Amino acid sequence: MTDAIDDDAPVLELLARMTEDSLEASSLDVQTLVLVRVAALVAVGAPPVSYALNLEAAGEVGLDAERLRGVLTAIAPIVGTARVAAATGNIVKALAAEIALEDLEVAEFDDDAQEDRS
Repeated sequence: MTDAIDDDAPVLELLARMTEDSLEASSLDVQTLVLVRVAALVAVGAPPVSYALNLEAAGEVGLDAERLRGVLTAIAPIVGTARVAAATGNIVKALAAEIALEDLEVAEFDDDAQEDRS
């Protein structure tokens, strides 16, 4: 995550920095903290962007999809299957948005490379 706030997405950058700060301040190990955060997102019915920020952190600390599925399975009896199903849909939306952004960045890079060759 970046230390500087990006002028194009200041709120998202601020949220990313807050996430990073909470990782550093917690007494939990980093992987456990991220798993707890995902459980909390499910409990509050968080939107896809919240999952995107936390899935990025999950990837950075080496969490895999199996561990995340384990959290969803563990909390389903507490938060309910509807919340878990909604969370799963929001996670899919977050991942799809990340893929779309990466594709856009690749396309922009290719366009820039073409212009440089001209």
